[in-house]
Amino acid sequence: MLFNTQGIVLRTVKYGETSVVVSVFTEKFGIQSYIVNGIRTAGKNNKSQYFQPSALLDLQVYHNELKSLQRIKEVKWSTLLTNIFSDIFKNAVAIYAVELLTKCLKQPEVNEDLFRFCTDFFQELNDGKPSIAANMPLYFAIHFSAFLGLKIQDNFSAINPYFDY
Repeated sequence: MLFNTQGIVLRTVKYGETSVVVSVFTEKFGIQSYIVNGIRTAGKNNKSQYFQPSALLDLQVYHNELKSLQRIKEVKWSTLLTNIFSDIFKNAVAIYAVELLTKCLKQPEVNEDLFRFCTDFFQELNDGKPSIAANMPLYFAIHFSAFLGLKIQDNFSAINPYFDY
């Protein structure tokens, strides 16, 4: 069945001569693996630039619950993150966030709130000043842990001046 969804590219692995297998965190299906044929060929229809880690994409995908490897029919940019792809410091922060997502999310379960948080994070990282990028890994790790069930309590005061989760 054909579905439209948004996705964040987490990982790309070469497969065969011209294909790739892409791990994508999608809005509708959670973590999914997609095979994209003929992407690593020379020519004007080369779409390999879409599958860089942290890329935000609009996808039209074939999805079958019984299969572990899905197919992508059409792909286009949801938001082009030019600053992340060109600035080495922002790119390092984005790769850190992608690695954290890859290591922590294993099941293909839907979590639209986490997806929205991640897309907002990457857009803010892309649009923010370079000085903001220094604190973004810590911001992402703290807020991402809340989605995993490790929320930090906001109970700091003069009576309670220590960190306790």
